[in-house]
Amino acid sequence: MDIREGLTFDDVLLVPKRSPIISRSQTDLRTRLSRNISLNVPLISANMDTVTESGMAIALAREGGIGIIHRFMTIEDQVDEILKVKRSESVIIEQPYTIKPDATVSEAQKMMAEHGVSGLLVEEEGRLAGIITRRDITFEKNTKRKVSEVMTKGKDLITARAGTTIEQAKEIIHNQRVEKLPVIDDKKRIVGLITSKDIMKMEQYPHASKDKKGRLLVGAAVGVKGDYLERADALLEAGADIIVVDIAHGHSDNAINTVHMIKKAFPDCELVAGNVATGEGARDLIKAGVDAVKVGVGSGSICITRVVTGSGVPQLTAVMDSVKVAREYGVPVISDGGIRTSGDVTKALAAGASSVMVGSLFGGTDESPGKTLVKNGKKYKMYRGMASFYASLGRKYREEGSSVVDSDDLNDYVPEGVEALVPYKGSVVEIIRQLAGGLRSGLSYCGAKTIGEMQKNAEFIRITSAGFIESQPHDVDVM
Repeated sequence: MDIREGLTFDDVLLVPKRSPIISRSQTDLRTRLSRNISLNVPLISANMDTVTESGMAIALAREGGIGIIHRFMTIEDQVDEILKVKRSESVIIEQPYTIKPDATVSEAQKMMAEHGVSGLLVEEEGRLAGIITRRDITFEKNTKRKVSEVMTKGKDLITARAGTTIEQAKEIIHNQRVEKLPVIDDKKRIVGLITSKDIMKMEQYPHASKDKKGRLLVGAAVGVKGDYLERADALLEAGADIIVVDIAHGHSDNAINTVHMIKKAFPDCELVAGNVATGEGARDLIKAGVDAVKVGVGSGSICITRVVTGSGVPQLTAVMDSVKVAREYGVPVISDGGIRTSGDVTKALAAGASSVMVGSLFGGTDESPGKTLVKNGKKYKMYRGMASFYASLGRKYREEGSSVVDSDDLNDYVPEGVEALVPYKGSVVEIIRQLAGGLRSGLSYCGAKTIGEMQKNAEFIRITSAGFIESQPHDVDVM
């Protein structure tokens, strides 16, 4: 039996090349997420229930990447997370929240709180009747009053016609000193809403990843059993830009059949599937119809698949093997797992990946789901693998609609992930910018202005354990 050698990120370094780069600002981090979607920064947040919901997805998209909303919730809840991202900012909000004029102030307050908005358009018989904002009802003591009594209406209502450009909208908002600008057609039917907040965000986040309508990009995960077609339909209808078929062993009949079914039902859907660790796995998923392949088996910080099953491929080799095949079809590869530093991001991309999926580095941030815990005077947040014991058990009983724990199930289940605490890290934005900054430096050392150039120039050198130690801070007391 021939036994190949497998390498991971810590086994290699990139050989520095002559560089024309004077400043990191000269580098360009744009990349392909899938066949038809591009990102301004090659970073994806993992579809894990302790990593990505709407808060993480919004933060990442504003910085140029994309978040994948996890699937471990009801379809309705996952759709709601997608809508939160899509409504967070856009050139024009096409379906603004509306309320009837005979609703009460209390109902308006509740609706604003539920949707996280500061104002509602008042609609009557399909036409714009007025607008009510938080400012109108903040000090209102009689919450049973009708919306029609406190809303802005008639000649005091500032609106824009359909077809108004952003520059025109900015001028109207500035001259009229308003924050929200309803857009109507000739019959006063509501076409959309432009807000000063969204315009400011466009200027504040010039490199944000957005769709054709100016909304932030967001993806969503589905499984391979049960309601995956219904879930995919609802997510796409809500505006999800890409669907990720999420299964630990992506080179399986389950995954391949799911890809076939989703592509048959939604041929225009951008579809990612994984995880695989070989060129053969990548080829089979591509032939099934995927638009990007997710690579990585057992490389995550909380994954114990390799320990439990004895299966896996070290991440650098897995990426290189998969890229070799995927390039034949023009399909991008996503490196998922094993990212601990910006240097790992650079190595994964230099090996041919178009983007990297990050889990543990983004866990423990303000934007990750879950509460902050205090242990021995230090702050932490929960981080767990989706094949961990409690995550899998919870998923099983949620899917079966049962709350009764069967002791036989407890004995039979073999987890392939663990639950852990990660230190609280503050905002994920700083981590994203540190990773992007390190990657820009990595491009410079490879003598490249773009990720594509780096991949052409990349030369790896294998290092010994002594070389790895030499790469770390040594012979000093790190403060």
